[in-house]
Amino acid sequence: MQDVLRDLYQEVILDHGKHPRNHRHPPAANRSARGYNPLCGDQVTVYLETDADGHISDVAFEGRGCAISIASASMMTEVLRGKTETEAQQLFDDFHRLCTEGGFTTEQAGTEDREALERLQVLAGVREFPVRVKCATLAWHAMTSALAGGDETTTE
Repeated sequence: MQDVLRDLYQEVILDHGKHPRNHRHPPAANRSARGYNPLCGDQVTVYLETDADGHISDVAFEGRGCAISIASASMMTEVLRGKTETEAQQLFDDFHRLCTEGGFTTEQAGTEDREALERLQVLAGVREFPVRVKCATLAWHAMTSALAGGDETTTE
């Protein structure tokens, strides 16, 4: 069973890596931040369109990198649309814990959107490869930087 699950996770990551969703520069984006991972050269720019109420009405990215970096950015854009800035930050916090803490489960998450976190579970395997954690979290760090008004972040 474990091999079947691992194969499914790998398939999802490869699909998002080869056919990323929301890989574009939205014309109405009012926030953006670049992220750079010097260890493997991943570069990503995350674009957000937020409305007056603080909801993310559009999210997209541009960049290049390894399959994990691109897949994570792609999946991030799918789960963030419609979230408030606070919800996006909480989802980042939980996703980061998912990628770094071995015993962390979705039941321990602070986010109310457990379904989104469960979709991101496919990337949790990076915690077995610490260098890859930076690949998986790069777009997320860029997103939080954009929300905070920054324009650049690095995974150093």
